[in-house]
Amino acid sequence: MEFKDLGLTPSLLKNIRDTGYETPTPIQQATIPLVLEGKDVLGCAQTGTGKTAAFALPILQRLKVIPPRRNAKVIRSLILSPTRELALQTWENFQLYGKGEGLDSAVIFGGVGQGSQVEALHRGADIVIACPGRLLDLMGQGLVRLDWVDIFVLDEADRMLDMGFIHDVRKIVRCLPEERQTLLFSATMPPEVEKLAMDLLKEPENVKVDPVTSTVDAIDQCLYYVDKVNKKHLLAQLLEDPEVESALVFSRTKHGVDRIVRDLKRKGIEAAGIHGDKSQNARQTALNRFRTGECRVLVATDIAARGIDVAGLSHVFNYDMPMEPESYIHRIGRTGRAGRTGKAVSFCCIDEVKQLNQVEKLIGKRLPLKESDWPMEVTTPTPPKVREPRPSRLDRQGNALAERRQAAVSAAVPSRPARTRPSGKVTIGRDGQVHSRPSGHGTGRPVHRVNRQKRRG
Repeated sequence: MEFKDLGLTPSLLKNIRDTGYETPTPIQQATIPLVLEGKDVLGCAQTGTGKTAAFALPILQRLKVIPPRRNAKVIRSLILSPTRELALQTWENFQLYGKGEGLDSAVIFGGVGQGSQVEALHRGADIVIACPGRLLDLMGQGLVRLDWVDIFVLDEADRMLDMGFIHDVRKIVRCLPEERQTLLFSATMPPEVEKLAMDLLKEPENVKVDPVTSTVDAIDQCLYYVDKVNKKHLLAQLLEDPEVESALVFSRTKHGVDRIVRDLKRKGIEAAGIHGDKSQNARQTALNRFRTGECRVLVATDIAARGIDVAGLSHVFNYDMPMEPESYIHRIGRTGRAGRTGKAVSFCCIDEVKQLNQVEKLIGKRLPLKESDWPMEVTTPTPPKVREPRPSRLDRQGNALAERRQAAVSAAVPSRPARTRPSGKVTIGRDGQVHSRPSGHGTGRPVHRVNRQKRRG
């Protein structure tokens, strides 16, 4: 089956091709037609199965077809995500898939100032991806209204439960209109999630996809403990192995991709990088060079690598441990295909031990540890940076107005000279007058006299 068989519009199909997807995953094949028909969906699928595209693509198409409930720019689709990282990934996917569709999206999460997020909402957003806590804060301030939502998505409901967000989710749902389409996705179905699904969904269609953890069995995995500053040296050494015919290196950030490519080129290793800040032509050129063997190392972020399918990929390197454990499976699943034995190599510094533990819990085993010439020596995690919250636009305007008013007052009221007291010795004479004599010799200061006699009428 191909994407064109799912009933998607030509413009969306073009965006899918530009993203790099070739064939729909099982969750996409099952979910997209149901969402396009306007049905509620209960999906049991993990992150890394293509779940985001399974609801993002039909939502983009549905919003172009459904007449808006109001002429003004309002929130027409709300997606709730349990974590900031997942919310950002989902928003970036909507940006990629919805290019040229005329639909605006915004992402809302805590831990940062709300000013830029409020500005995005004021400009107008058809689609909002949000974490429950920050969304409730903005709703309490009267900055967000959900009266006109047509499609509601609850993503990773089981993680919402684990993180204690279920009560917040119910508060948000009470503010949604009764007539809406609802999609709920969860990797597992504990009783609390099943009860929530019964309360939210109306005659839902059930979609279940086999767990992606089965893909790791055919892949040879290993782990290196290494300090952050030495990762570049270890990567260059491992890439010199003749067995590394082609390698896909994953970095968590866009700046990290550029830095890794520069470090490899300094060591004489030809590499190309792709991330969201590069143009479509630049990404496609880098991908073509990698596929043709012109360069055997491709460095990418998780988002930019979505949909990349390179035949015969021998190695995957996790230069940074992923923030979401399911992304690990999605990463290493690029190798070990077509009957070949793939290899996945992960680097872990002291700051990434938490992410490593989450990955090992998900796959149900410990990653085999290997030694290198750069063993980990830093054993104290880096303390998190505490950033002062950036004042909102309204706060900045208020401060600027106060400064201008103070300057105007200072300019209008002339400053008074400071009053000084005469120095020296003060005595009272027989005549009742106060006599002030300058201290020291030869100061030339005038003598001040104060007449204290009362006038008598």
